[in-house]
Order: sequence, then structure tokens, then C-alpha cells
Amino acid sequence: MPQGTYLRLLVFFLGPALVLYSVFSIYPLLATILNSLYSHQKDGSFLWNGLGNFHTLLFDPTWSAPFWNALKNNFVFFLIHMFVQNPVGLVLAALLSLPRLRFRATYRTLIFMPTMLSVVVIGFVWQLILSPLWGIAKMFLQTFGLGFLFAPWLGEESSALITVSLISVWQFVGIPMILIYTALLAIPDELIDAATVDGLNQFQAFIWVKLPLIWPTIGLVSVLTFVNNFNAFDLIYAMKGALAGPNFATDIMGTLFYRTFFGNQLQLGDPSMGSTIATMMFLIILIGIMVYLFLVQRRIQRYSF
Repeated sequence: MPQGTYLRLLVFFLGPALVLYSVFSIYPLLATILNSLYSHQKDGSFLWNGLGNFHTLLFDPTWSAPFWNALKNNFVFFLIHMFVQNPVGLVLAALLSLPRLRFRATYRTLIFMPTMLSVVVIGFVWQLILSPLWGIAKMFLQTFGLGFLFAPWLGEESSALITVSLISVWQFVGIPMILIYTALLAIPDELIDAATVDGLNQFQAFIWVKLPLIWPTIGLVSVLTFVNNFNAFDLIYAMKGALAGPNFATDIMGTLFYRTFFGNQLQLGDPSMGSTIATMMFLIILIGIMVYLFLVQRRIQRYSF
């Protein structure tokens, strides 16, 4: 094929996608970073401020306290997903891959179904379930004589973030399950048959044969969990509002950005400081991905079948 024809075909097929990606991803990202270098004035104008907004965000008590609180909560939110959602997804994928399991498709559909539901619906339903006034959680525990365990988990500072995180885990556990389940299905049956001939049972075959082969997929799931959790906003907003109560106990980077950029109640919106928080979110995600790529992924041995 002549080079000119090849270039025209390349532009024809990739051009529209590149334009859309540039307009809706690259341009907003660059505009946000540029906006974070300016200071928003009361008259609506913008004044060059360099890295002053970042210094204010990190060290000014008015801004640093909410920022560090949101960052800490976001890491807690991520760690709960990392060490609850992903292991549960791994176990569910392993169970679904059992050769003699009946109704496999039904189980897979039921587990993945919450992922397809609206976050607003999920938040509203769980607020009804956990409500101390009319929720069924209290009655359910009382049925088994465990009513003393019930507490207004969404209303207490010590438990609100953990409760919302576990609700998010319940909703999205189907994603790591499907990804890991797909990786397990790609393992050749010959390897499992050879392990069985060598005397390994199903559990031992999973630990010593299957698990090492799906480490790249588990790494991918971990990266997706990190990125999604530091972009999280909708469930917190749907259940606890922009103030992320009680007393900002469920405040994460996404809700802090929303409150800062658009304003809320008595707080006026500040596009410059909002862009600064968004840029910090981008840098945190970028650093996390780079750490994975250069320190973790290079150590993962990949196998081709």
C-alpha cells in the first residue's frame, strides 16, 4: 500500500476519535491545570498566581484541613475497596469457575446486576434499609436476637465512611469478579489436568497454578480500583450530599472539589481553587499509576498460551 494512501486511511479512521478525545479529555485537562495557576478575583477576573494556589491548599489552615481530611478519607475509601472488594471478587470468580457448578450464569448475572443500577437508586435504597426509623436492617437483626448490634451507621462519624464504602463494594464487586473470571477461563484445561494428575486438588490447583497466571489481571483490577476510587463522587453525593456529613466524615476528593468549584449553601464557588484540587487529584492518580507501572508491573511475570 502506498504511504500516502496509508496516511489518508489513518487520518480517516483515527481522526474523529482523536478529535473527540482532544476536545473532551485533553483540552479540559489542560484548561484545568492552567486555571489552577490563576487566582479568581471578586470581580470575576483571573490573576496569575503560579503555584500559590497549591501552597494555599497544602499549608493554609482554612484550605489544608479540609484537603487533608478528604485525602485521608479517600485513602480509607480506596483501601476498603482494595482489601474487601477485590478479594471478594477473586473468591467469587474462583467459585464461578468451578467446572461442576450449576446455574453459573444465573449467579454471575445476579452478582453483576447492582453494577448496572443507578447510583442514585443504590443510595436511596440503602438509606431506607439502614434508617433507624423505618429501615428493615434493625428489624432483620432483631429477628435473630441481634438487635443490640444495630446503630445509625450512616449518622455516626466513626462508621459513616466505612458504611458508604461497603455499600460501594456491594455495588461494584461484580467488576473485579468478571475481569478475574474471564482471566480464569482463558487458562488452558491442559494445565489444570496436569496439576490434577500430579495430585493437586481444586484448591491447591487454584493457589499454585491458576493464581500465578492471573496476577496481571489482578494488577489491572488494582489499578482500576485506585483510579475509580480517587475519581469517586456520585455515591457519597447521593447518600450524604455535597457536605459529605456527618461533620465531613465522608468527605473525599470528589466532594471537596465539587463544593469548592461550584459552591454550596454559604460557600461561594472558586474556580481556581477547584481547579487546584482537581489537578491534585490528577497528580495523585498519575503518581499511583506510575508506581504500579515501574515498581509492580515489571515484576509480574506474564504467560502466553
